[in-house]
Amino acid sequence: MSKLDLITIGRSSVDLYGAQIGGRLEDMGSFDKYIGGSPTNIACGTARLGLKSAVITGVGDEHMGRFIREQLEREGVNTDGVKTDPDRLTALVLLGIRDQEQFPLIFYRENCADMGLTVDDIDPEFIKRARAVVATGTHLSHPQVEAATIKALEIAREAGRQTALDIDYRPNLWGVAGHGDGESRFVESEAVTAKLQTSLHLFDLIVGTEEEFHIAGGSTDTIEALRAVRAVSKATLVCKRGAAGAVAFTGEVPNSLDDGEAGPGFPIEVFNVLGAGDGFMSGLLKGWLDGEDWPTALKYANACGAFAVSRHGCTPAYPSWEELQFFFERGIKRPDLRNDVQLEQVHWATNRHGDWSSVKTFAFDHRLQLEEMEGYTLDKGSAFKELCLEAALKVQDGQPGFGILCDNRIGRSALHKATGSGLWIGRPTELPGSRPIEFEPELGEDLGRLREWARENVVKLLVFVHPDDDAEMKEKHLTRVKRLFTAARRNGLEFLLEIIPSKVGPVDDETSATLIQWFYDVGVYPDWWKLEPFKTEAAWHNAVQAIERNDPNTRGIVVLGLDAPEAELAASFELAAKQPLVKGFAVGRTIFGDAARAWLAGSITDGEAIEEMTTNYTRLCKIWDKARADARLNSE
Repeated sequence: MSKLDLITIGRSSVDLYGAQIGGRLEDMGSFDKYIGGSPTNIACGTARLGLKSAVITGVGDEHMGRFIREQLEREGVNTDGVKTDPDRLTALVLLGIRDQEQFPLIFYRENCADMGLTVDDIDPEFIKRARAVVATGTHLSHPQVEAATIKALEIAREAGRQTALDIDYRPNLWGVAGHGDGESRFVESEAVTAKLQTSLHLFDLIVGTEEEFHIAGGSTDTIEALRAVRAVSKATLVCKRGAAGAVAFTGEVPNSLDDGEAGPGFPIEVFNVLGAGDGFMSGLLKGWLDGEDWPTALKYANACGAFAVSRHGCTPAYPSWEELQFFFERGIKRPDLRNDVQLEQVHWATNRHGDWSSVKTFAFDHRLQLEEMEGYTLDKGSAFKELCLEAALKVQDGQPGFGILCDNRIGRSALHKATGSGLWIGRPTELPGSRPIEFEPELGEDLGRLREWARENVVKLLVFVHPDDDAEMKEKHLTRVKRLFTAARRNGLEFLLEIIPSKVGPVDDETSATLIQWFYDVGVYPDWWKLEPFKTEAAWHNAVQAIERNDPNTRGIVVLGLDAPEAELAASFELAAKQPLVKGFAVGRTIFGDAARAWLAGSITDGEAIEEMTTNYTRLCKIWDKARADARLNSE
């Protein structure tokens, strides 16, 4: 079984974050959904920094529980320790951002799934797989989950593993504040202090704010509180001081917090403090487990906390390791990090989910071409696209690396059925044949209907554009593409840009590369490019170089078919497959054209249409796979 760097243990939840900033929680009209809970956030935050992380928690046997499990897996977190509880519901938290000082939240945790953990849920062999076990304070507040947490810690210590505590004091989760006081961070309680003091000796690292050390040490004087903790624990104590950074004490606690070991801080705008401590803990654990000195570990921690307070949400705000290094090397360009375009592009591009290193795509998003076929009606077109999906799923057969392009105008039923199938799903937005580009009316004049799209849909836009376009045409294309790209990013949707200059004018080896640069120059960073099948290696080289020069984190390229005969496609695949940035193809009419005409005319059955398209799609996949294998062999 694979080794782990750390296992966190404790609460998990679905966080429903109010989308309206500056409003009361009472007045929120919509919410963004994220995973939450301190141990869950830390597991995700450390995974983004490159650690092999796992979490022990409980989720309900329902949609929100499955969401947490699936999202953890998307974040790269091991879920072997996630218990599905058939009797309890997943915890929920409602949160809001009122201003820089007020962050109202309500915990819905009455007998929730993560509070159903018992000692029987702690597998000693699983614990021993990790270098460290990280506990949080909430799960020391109740005898049953406390026993489970203590068992995990004792197993870890007996096996020579490291242990850490994030005090994570939430007074209302300890029963010393009411349901409406979820925002409260400190209420004195001798009972809570006594309970914490019984377990502090189990840790090698204890982390908390000044207020959290006040509850752990039983004094509102921070130095006295730290010394009280030191009296019962040999752990390194890391005290978070807000804007003043954080300090670490490995031995005796001095007379001043300023005498502890510190790392550099980062002066940024505070937008949202919720989840900042979990981001801080993630960076600290990265440095601690990598054997860095405390100033370096605290530098990581302070930076990760800075990202968290500058963005909406908890886990979504945390940086990747690549993003953190970019931030250190480039420095702060503006204090409101969420509005730093360059930084946000790195954040987006290095935290996307899913392995799409191969995308063999059946494109049946065609509208005009289908509508012009004899026998077409909207109902028949819709039914045919469901047959296309069936063919795609037969070829996919549960394997990774397959995709579809499907529209919402004719193919709505197929598009919705494809959700959750494991297919990569691209969805067109252009009004077919438009030049300059126009959008499908269903998007709305403000493109606001993108908020209704399934999050796994990729926004696909085809533009007939050419370097010889006059200034007015060029400006319209660039402005409209930038507008759609911005709307897609705002709605958390990936963006595919398809450019076809050959339908507009003559092309050479520089044509597509020139156009690619046009779009990067105005701030359009497609996750995907869909490009014509070039006829020369020079054209491919130039296009790939233009993309990689501007965006080294792009998902890649898919090569389109343009209704080419299969033999011609095979030749274009052979050339394209030599470029590692080309991840696959997106071909349509070569697969479905003949079947569509015959089926709409009533000369073949549903089954025969599916079989014909399955055969064609399978054959193209084999041609691509062979071209890719040959290219790799020749490059060795």
